[in-house]
Amino acid sequence: MDTEGMQMFSAILALAALCGAVVLASAMTFARSTAAGAEIVRVARDNSMRFALLLTGSSMLGSLYFSEVANYSPCKLCWYQRVCMYGIALVSLVAVVRRERVAAPYVTVLAVVGLAISAYHYLVEWFPTLESDVCSLDVPCTTIWFRMFGFVTLPFMAGAAFLSVIVVMAAERKR
Repeated sequence: MDTEGMQMFSAILALAALCGAVVLASAMTFARSTAAGAEIVRVARDNSMRFALLLTGSSMLGSLYFSEVANYSPCKLCWYQRVCMYGIALVSLVAVVRRERVAAPYVTVLAVVGLAISAYHYLVEWFPTLESDVCSLDVPCTTIWFRMFGFVTLPFMAGAAFLSVIVVMAAERKR
């Protein structure tokens, strides 16, 4: 797959993750009144760490592709998002392997921090005057490597993954 194909594939995955988060959030809202909603929440709850691993693992592989194969240089905000994303991937992998549920609070905290960073980064892309001293001149945080469908960028995709993880972890708390 070439770089443009990977951009499209990654953008579609991010949008699919957001759609899944909306469906799950809706199911959580109506879980008491509909059997389908309750079943969706049960499946998400029973597989929450697997879903977190799937979301962050695929995001991690995508970020490595864009930096190592496509040669997109990550800025400082990208690195901060990676710390959160890779951290969630590692913690959720350990939780899946050990069949533990105690990792949910840690995963949630990392996802909330990652979402805040990616939301700020996405705003900086649209409004470059918001850029702070965090970013360097060598690789500015305002660099937009691609924008699929007119709005999906790398920070948007990271934010979609973080938000989806937060929603899945909220389902986990429904025990």
